[in-house]
Amino acid sequence: VNLAVRMLNDNRFNAEEMIKRLEAPVFGIDLHWLVHAHGAIEVARLVKRHHPQAKLVVGGLSATYFYRELLQYPEIDYVLRGDSIEEPFRLLMNCLKSASEEAVVPNLAWRDVDGQPRETPLSYVPTHLNGVMVHHYDSIVRSVIRHRGFSNYIPFKRWLRYPITAVLTCRGCTQNCVICGGSAAAFRRVCNRQRPAFRSPEQAAEDVRGIRMFSNAPIFILGDIRQPGEAYANQLLALLEKDKVRNQLIFELFEPAPKNLLQKIGKTSPGFCLEISPESHDPAVREASGKHYSNEALEDTISYALQSGCQRVDIFFMVGLPRQTPQSVMNTIDYCNYLMDRFGKYKRLYLGISPLAPFLDPGSLAFEYPQRYGYQLLFRTLEEHRQALIAPSWKYMLNYETEWMNRSQIAETTLEAGLRLNHLKAKHGLIANGRAKATERRIAIAMETMHHIDKIIAEGRNPDQDKQLCYLKKISDDVSGSTMCHKKELELPGPLIKLKLMPFLRLLLMKTVTSTNSISRVVGCRTFMARILGR
Repeated sequence: VNLAVRMLNDNRFNAEEMIKRLEAPVFGIDLHWLVHAHGAIEVARLVKRHHPQAKLVVGGLSATYFYRELLQYPEIDYVLRGDSIEEPFRLLMNCLKSASEEAVVPNLAWRDVDGQPRETPLSYVPTHLNGVMVHHYDSIVRSVIRHRGFSNYIPFKRWLRYPITAVLTCRGCTQNCVICGGSAAAFRRVCNRQRPAFRSPEQAAEDVRGIRMFSNAPIFILGDIRQPGEAYANQLLALLEKDKVRNQLIFELFEPAPKNLLQKIGKTSPGFCLEISPESHDPAVREASGKHYSNEALEDTISYALQSGCQRVDIFFMVGLPRQTPQSVMNTIDYCNYLMDRFGKYKRLYLGISPLAPFLDPGSLAFEYPQRYGYQLLFRTLEEHRQALIAPSWKYMLNYETEWMNRSQIAETTLEAGLRLNHLKAKHGLIANGRAKATERRIAIAMETMHHIDKIIAEGRNPDQDKQLCYLKKISDDVSGSTMCHKKELELPGPLIKLKLMPFLRLLLMKTVTSTNSISRVVGCRTFMARILGR
């Protein structure tokens, strides 16, 4: 159940009432990225309030990093550690069913009958993913049928209007970006993964085939397909070309790509989209962040992609990097102007900038060795990060400062950079004037609100402070969803009808027959679909 989306989509939805109605011997909660920390613990408390006899399991990268702290919360019974817990979870369920000893389950942390923390080695780290995520979307469809509700499974708020999907190619990473909690170094430290594990090209292509049965929307191939080697990339592209996939495919690059690869991608997926994050225009800042390539190589990649029929090239920059000053950020915006001058005539270049917020990732090189990379950490523990998430603005959530920028400078510089980039995109005709003006208004509100919050905090405690900050936090939260740009700018143009409704309904009915093993158990089509769609 995606509680967050249910709450966003329906003001009348009561998360606690839904949790109260659920009946299960085991509840699972994901604590993957650290921004989930506050909600994960609060949901755990609701589960235990209404189901005190049920067992509660938590997993994810952040859960793995903070597993010892998590066991200090009485609501948490088990933490499954690592990036591949399918088999340990199965073994844990068997233990719970048979009331046997948990010590046979790898990657597990728990409290024994005396309340003392125990753990087994983080030893289950598969080196291949051939049996993982098979029929992933089929499983979701079966869950929709089993529980007769589609609204619980929507991945994000506007997904029905923009049903983008993803195909995962690996677990782990070959890169060592300094600020990333999903880097090679972070996976070694947190998940005991010494090298990435990859799904086969055949399984990745099978996912794409499954998605296109019910969706015309874009499909994001996550992870640079060159990570396992050139042969892997060529094989995957050959399979996708053979399948003649009409959905727009989004490819991710970790570094610039040669012309021949981009030509192959263009042949495989006409109108494809490309994403790359150089982080900064300054090669020295980029190198300090763990990325080692020149602006010339980046620009050649943009040129080759556009020549190969790429419908859109997304270039993302960031604020809060090692060796980065406020002036360096403004120079990045000047570089954006240069790129728009050079490539803007195609109207297929999207440039974005955002802060490294709210947290520097635990497990990243910069988090583990902050002084080496010019960072000062403001929070270390899970509870400190949890409390930061209820701060009145994202500026006070930041868990770091750098030698070159404090929190105020990071926040101010980010908003100023967003304002300048917004003006440039309007000037070059990449966004409509009306949308540019709306973004400018949101940035102005964000700046004014942040300054007001700063003033209240500087004046010290007073009887009205909490009430004022609560009011200002609501304003800050309202504009934070699309502060730097409108969310629609991140969406790719495509067919008006993105979900293939009739094939999707047929797929639901087919899975229902398969799961019940008796067509006589399928209710009337109209009643069945009304239940599935929650009407």
